[in-house]
Amino acid sequence: LYMAFTLTWIGHATLALETGGYKLLVDPYLSHNPAAKVKSDEVEADYILVTHGHGDHIGDTVEIAQRTGATAISNAEISGWLRKKGVKVHAQHLGGGFNHPFGYLKLTLALHGSGLPDGSYGGNPAGLLLTTNDDDKIYMAGDTGLFGDMQLIGEEGLTLAVIPIGDNYTMGPNDALRAVKMLTPQHVIPVHYNTFDLIAQDADAWAERVTAETDAKVHLIQPGEQFVYP
Repeated sequence: LYMAFTLTWIGHATLALETGGYKLLVDPYLSHNPAAKVKSDEVEADYILVTHGHGDHIGDTVEIAQRTGATAISNAEISGWLRKKGVKVHAQHLGGGFNHPFGYLKLTLALHGSGLPDGSYGGNPAGLLLTTNDDDKIYMAGDTGLFGDMQLIGEEGLTLAVIPIGDNYTMGPNDALRAVKMLTPQHVIPVHYNTFDLIAQDADAWAERVTAETDAKVHLIQPGEQFVYP
């Protein structure tokens, strides 16, 4: 049975995406992640996508890349930092896309910070817009506040949007609902909530509002669970 893509929420903002036979890991925060269901030495990756430099996103990128030989994809500054640590990298930047073997990946805006764990400059934070080889469009927003250009991203015709709802550091439930209205995805998965008390949210209540006010289908998967499309 051929699956277009499978997305696993590992916990917090960490995602595993399988598409076209490639294994992608997004923001692999595992070692100190109370929500993670797997350890960093248990995951496989052909590519590691890093949205920004914060420790709860760059996480175990170096260790996983060194073990698996995966190529890390991020902005130029983070890519340079990773390269110095012996990681294979492909540097991109905001608004720029590249045809990788797994699909066309474009870095989008994200309203956030990006300092690296050792205090190095991490450039601008990004979201990820992936057009798979099956022409499915997956938007993984990364850590971000609400911004009007989400409307432009929505014009791409999104199969799936993965967005934060935790508040405090990112969009909260109200702004995330507004984001869904601008992004108009077929499917939406909330992440970056309930990892810590500070970002605790009632995802069921949020899902009810999204279902009532938009056409998007909400999938409340738990850490360790998968969304399989189609």
